[in-house]
Amino acid sequence: MSEAQPLFGMLRQSAPPDIVNAIERLVRDAPDRKLSRVNVLAFAAAEGLDEEQTINGFLQASHLGLFDMSWNVLCPGCGGVLDANTSLKTVQSEEYTCALCAAGYEPTLDEMVEVTFTVSPRVRRIEAHNPHMLPPLEYFRQVYWGSGVDLPEEDYEAKVDEFVLESLELPPGEKAVISLQLPPAFVIIFEPVTHAAQFLDLNGEPTRERQSLSLVFDRAHRHHETLELRPGPFRISVENHTEVRVLPSVCIANDALHSLLGRRRPFLTAKRLLSNQTFRDIYRADTIDVDQRLKITSLTFLFTDLRGSTALYERVGDLAAFDLVKTHFGILNEIVGAEAGAVVKTIGDAVMATFPTPDRAVVAAMRMRDAMQKLNNERGNEDLLLKIGIHEGPCIAVSLNERQDYFGQTVNIASRVQNLATSHEIFATGSVLDDPRASGLLAERGVKPMSHNVMLRGITDQISIFTIP
Repeated sequence: MSEAQPLFGMLRQSAPPDIVNAIERLVRDAPDRKLSRVNVLAFAAAEGLDEEQTINGFLQASHLGLFDMSWNVLCPGCGGVLDANTSLKTVQSEEYTCALCAAGYEPTLDEMVEVTFTVSPRVRRIEAHNPHMLPPLEYFRQVYWGSGVDLPEEDYEAKVDEFVLESLELPPGEKAVISLQLPPAFVIIFEPVTHAAQFLDLNGEPTRERQSLSLVFDRAHRHHETLELRPGPFRISVENHTEVRVLPSVCIANDALHSLLGRRRPFLTAKRLLSNQTFRDIYRADTIDVDQRLKITSLTFLFTDLRGSTALYERVGDLAAFDLVKTHFGILNEIVGAEAGAVVKTIGDAVMATFPTPDRAVVAAMRMRDAMQKLNNERGNEDLLLKIGIHEGPCIAVSLNERQDYFGQTVNIASRVQNLATSHEIFATGSVLDDPRASGLLAERGVKPMSHNVMLRGITDQISIFTIP
């Protein structure tokens, strides 16, 4: 920990003191399992800290080497980690399969990729740095389950005992036999290291004859068809054909199992992190590989542009106009970052920004309009007239021109909506106002958007546009 003190000193230069103090206490005092995959949102809630500032603090801490960042592909059904990656660039598969849920999923960055933080071994050695030495129950807690599964702290072992009939550790190349009595139930033999599962549907009259089953754990076969058998004595032969130990468990798919896995909490998604200004500033183009195309099912885009900027340059001169436009960019960047968004790029006098949810974009737009009006009032003129357009929808995250960017019809519509906007109004599409948080926010402020339908170039159907006065 003494080696980390200079790093915490550097962290205090870029993060608020309360955030740094909380992270330092975590690293110094928390049990090992708390430092394996830190759920930043849960940490912020437990410590009573601002969520965005906490995310930024962990990003800065990771950049300094206090933590290692992990991008984990999750099963949306059970919350298990299907693939752990040190970089988003290695999330390459078009489909991930969960043997426990017997389902395949196309990865999206919304809820299927989480971002967690593990303390660096340079700072503090923890058990999870050598996961194949973890006790089986801790392997499940610290390695297999994602940070969105809210496992109990106090009675975790007792809860697991309610559905696990038998479990064992099997070294590489070894064989073993599990002998037990199986009740009339749906039984799952699950192995978390190789992500393998065998389902047994035990029904009918119990038998006294011993039934046998052989399972081989390797990296190739992860799931087998459900076997319909009778309750009674079983002899399960298992073989480990991998280079590491495996941890087969015989479980009953009962209410206790479903209850444990049903405990969920928010977690930091890849989508949210890609729309974080601190993350973009630190990692820039080193996020997505040039050949990657990562899907996002819902992202909110905000475009701004200065109306009459050409006339502004002509009226006040290039130097004065440049300084004024630069000031406007600084204000917009600050507002975007404060509302959990990120500036993707600037194009001339225009800004393209993303937000994880529509309501944050609407708040940012209203703050931008107020800030420009305040700046104009201070200057005694109307030089800075901002046009704003907002749209929400699916898109693809890409690497373009050595920059993390976005592609798709949603981006095109957002840009064209901004072109329709006037200088004192915000234009938002129906998909933005359909969001309950965005509509509720406007209702609380007494704002009544006015709707009209428009045709946009390149778009077949009419688009519902709402004017936010």
